[in-house]
Amino acid sequence: METQAVWSEVQRLSGGRPLTVSLSGGNPAIQDFGPLIWQGKAEGYAFVCETQGSIAKPWFSDLAMLVLSPNPPSSGENMDWTAFGACLNVRPAQTVLKIVIFDDMDFNWARSVADRYPDLPLYLQPGNPEADPASPVDLNNATSRMEWLIDKTLNAGWFAPRILPQLHVLIWGNKRGV
Repeated sequence: METQAVWSEVQRLSGGRPLTVSLSGGNPAIQDFGPLIWQGKAEGYAFVCETQGSIAKPWFSDLAMLVLSPNPPSSGENMDWTAFGACLNVRPAQTVLKIVIFDDMDFNWARSVADRYPDLPLYLQPGNPEADPASPVDLNNATSRMEWLIDKTLNAGWFAPRILPQLHVLIWGNKRGV
């Protein structure tokens, strides 16, 4: 969508009342959201972005918050820490780390990332291994995954991260966005 079409949809959905707009899903840094952010800010809207930290954009500095969510080892992707560092160079004052944890390897990796960036607040979320978009999420499994991550973190004596569920998974399951 072109910037003006996105802006029209934001205004329609918000009823023209300024609010905080979240840019997320896939890697939003692939897009040039600068013009949208500048137009929205001029009308009182705030913007946050969640990205994996592989592409730095100048418009990051215009965000109310930047959530850097590097992909853990279970994703099969290799993290480019130079690119991640470039994101930190253009970040807004409020920047946090968020890491989704699927297994012990992800957990240990998250600890090393936290050690690498000790000044960034850290959020951990238990990953949802159920990948079938047609299947509803098993809330019992989601609860046990949450308990697993809390127990693992406490047993490791690691008290710095905040642990949160993936609310979008609890609400919409594995459906892909449109």
